[in-house]
Amino acid sequence: MKKRILSLALLLILVLSMFSGCHGAVERAAFVVPEEFDTSKNYEITFWAKNDTNMSQVAVYKQAIEDFQKCYPNITVNMRLYTDYGRIYNDVITNIPTDTTPNVCITYPDHIATYMTGNNCVVPLDDLMADKKYGLGGSEVNFDSPAKEQVVSKFMEEGKLGGVQYAIPFMRSTEACYINKTYVEKLGYTLPEKLTWDFVFEVSDAAMKKNDEGVYDVNGQKILIPFVYKSTDNMMIQMLQQKGAGYSTPGGTIEIFNDTTRALLLEIAEHVKLRSFSTFKIESYPADLLNAGQCIFAVDSTAGATWMGPDAPLMDISEDRVVDFELEVMPIPQFDPEHPQMISQGPSICIFNKEDPQEVLASWLFAQFLLTDSVQVGYSQTEGYLPVTTKAQQSEAYLDYVNRSGEDDDLYYWVKLEVIQILQEHTADTFVTPVFNGSASLRDAAGQMIENVTRSVRRKETVDDAYIDKLFADVSSLYRLDQVESTDLGPLPDTSVWLLTVLCCTWLILGTIAIVRKIKENKQGS
Repeated sequence: MKKRILSLALLLILVLSMFSGCHGAVERAAFVVPEEFDTSKNYEITFWAKNDTNMSQVAVYKQAIEDFQKCYPNITVNMRLYTDYGRIYNDVITNIPTDTTPNVCITYPDHIATYMTGNNCVVPLDDLMADKKYGLGGSEVNFDSPAKEQVVSKFMEEGKLGGVQYAIPFMRSTEACYINKTYVEKLGYTLPEKLTWDFVFEVSDAAMKKNDEGVYDVNGQKILIPFVYKSTDNMMIQMLQQKGAGYSTPGGTIEIFNDTTRALLLEIAEHVKLRSFSTFKIESYPADLLNAGQCIFAVDSTAGATWMGPDAPLMDISEDRVVDFELEVMPIPQFDPEHPQMISQGPSICIFNKEDPQEVLASWLFAQFLLTDSVQVGYSQTEGYLPVTTKAQQSEAYLDYVNRSGEDDDLYYWVKLEVIQILQEHTADTFVTPVFNGSASLRDAAGQMIENVTRSVRRKETVDDAYIDKLFADVSSLYRLDQVESTDLGPLPDTSVWLLTVLCCTWLILGTIAIVRKIKENKQGS
């Protein structure tokens, strides 16, 4: 009888676990925050950061380290600079097996998901953020740290993996469309209040008219690529989001190979045939083409605003190639302009586990120092970045900065401040993609499909349904998306729920009958 009752109890536990929503979730060890930070010991931590060859960003980092070390003289911060996030990612992956990862790292959540596939090398931040003494806004923090509620929740969400906070946002950007308004109007069009894909493609196609000598009517040059997209992965991701089509689930189920993706690729191919659309990887940096009068619509990050326009403070082409034109900046094109959706992107901060919890706490203190007003405002001024805290956004220094738009073509360059305003006004319209082990590969695959289609059309290859079928298979294999393990099994099917319910009830009935019989036998025996 005891065996039957035990079996019944085990079955009930099994059924309850199957009904729960977290199938395959991996438990990660929480970091235990020390009771006190030991200021009697010296700590040396490494900080890996990225800058776009922009020395003003380097200056912000160096000033942040100097100011932080005044608050904590016992913590020495050694900075290592990279010019590419991919190199940071590769170096972290290389150093994980030897436990030589940095203490604090500027990175992306997609990369963090891969870092976590080995051991618990990335520190979960929930307990650290909530700690009354050393958490965000903590009583024992030696600087003016923002409270958790002062970090924009939309931006904080991106750093969650499986419901656990593994990264805090550092800066945020989105994408914008930088437009040669002069050429748009020369073609007989008027920019709409809200930009759509149909409008951009229509104007781009119309711009391809040229004379017998091969000179384009609109710009008087032999080179013109009306529509150039910098990040084709973002292009595909945002198109799918705006269409309400599948990309992936939070648990890692790949959904990108669908009919909407197919239709989008076939449509893009039609514009590539006219040479009205191309990509950064195939052509050149969108800002260079825009400033040379060889592009009408250039989509790039808001962080790239300082390179855009004939008066841009940062420029990679010679002055004699720059064409004077009226620049307009707008949010990216939409399929439904009344319900805009645009990607939220930008660097985040993660902390790596070390043997000494005090060293981890020292790392956390520096990480949250990067959220202070002086760092946030200072870094946002270098390019088109928006501070990630409402505290910094509402600070006197930041409000003074944004209110001086157009005073010069350097610090107060109007394009840089315009794109910041776009992101601030549309924060509620931004979204982030699911983060899981393999999400970085999926992102690459999204852009690769547009790149492949564009190259194939340029090579006069036939792009049809058969081509797309093969493209889906090739890209899935290339990026090993068929090997991505999903932890999101979703809800049980109705049939399974019914069968389990019947099974459970059957065992309950059998158990009840057995108990009743046992009671009768005991009575008869007495």
